[in-house]
Amino acid sequence: MITGIVVALPEELSTLTAKRLEKGCVGHPAEKIWVVYAGAGHENARIASELLVKQGANQLISWGCAAALDGSFKPGDLVLANNCVDADNIEFDLNNEGWLLHTKTCLSKHLTVCCYTGKLAESRRIVSSSHDKAQLGSATGAIALDMESVAIARVAQGYGLPFLSIRAIADPLNMDLPKAVSHALNDQGDVGLSKLLAYLLWHPAELPGLIRLGLCFHAAKKTLKQVALAIDAIARFNPQNAVIP
Repeated sequence: MITGIVVALPEELSTLTAKRLEKGCVGHPAEKIWVVYAGAGHENARIASELLVKQGANQLISWGCAAALDGSFKPGDLVLANNCVDADNIEFDLNNEGWLLHTKTCLSKHLTVCCYTGKLAESRRIVSSSHDKAQLGSATGAIALDMESVAIARVAQGYGLPFLSIRAIADPLNMDLPKAVSHALNDQGDVGLSKLLAYLLWHPAELPGLIRLGLCFHAAKKTLKQVALAIDAIARFNPQNAVIP
């Protein structure tokens, strides 16, 4: 089995491999584990997923960070999705009980944070405010939010392939994201450091929020690095041999 992993941001990629990748190119951190640095957003994730499948991936993983839609989740907590709701409020089951069970077993010796299973919501834009995140959670019943997993899951379903979303919380429910983040994210799904610094220069009051976000993101990366220790075992999942309780 070849496992294809889609990663949106270079900082998330660094938790999985030390190898540098060009955006949109397939890297091979292990013999049967392939990864694409896609850039943020639905379309980038879809294109990366299609590329992995066309090159021979038999199963897909969405890897990275997420926003919490549950107030009890802390930065660094892990979310494994069992179903999704897209930006059009259409829900679909991932039918991945076997891979979820296998993953939790693999992580039992590596993880030092809480691990939650539930519905993952999609957004086509950054949801910045705590109020908007709370409303989205209430409306959808989702426990977390990202911009890529639904696109990857749809590609996997289209080809009849197993799918797994591995997301660490970097944005807790009670935190409003600094406006600098949305300002720095361009249409290609990349965060422009120069744009972020320029915005910060003119809006210095954003600095405390960016520092807090940095600490939360560090906690999420720490969790992803813990999961990466077990990625070889997680990728060895075989749906034909899966035991579903």
